Amino acid sequence: MEIKLNVPSIVCSGCGDTITKAIKTVESEANVNVDVAAKTVTVEAQSSEESIKQAITATGHTVA
Repeated sequence: MEIKLNVPSIVCSGCGDTITKAIKTVESEANVNVDVAAKTVTVEAQSSEESIKQAITATGHTVA
């Protein structure tokens, strides 16, 4: 299942790396694509959208 989330707090590729690592702790096989310019995170994963959002917010980022 593909989930596309708007994460307005992304400002650099370091943010993307942090978010990617957090999502991979929830699901190691997840395919994560962070677009810094568009401030979006696209995740191809089996986990629920809620668990992905929780992983992102646990890093201090906000999900719109």
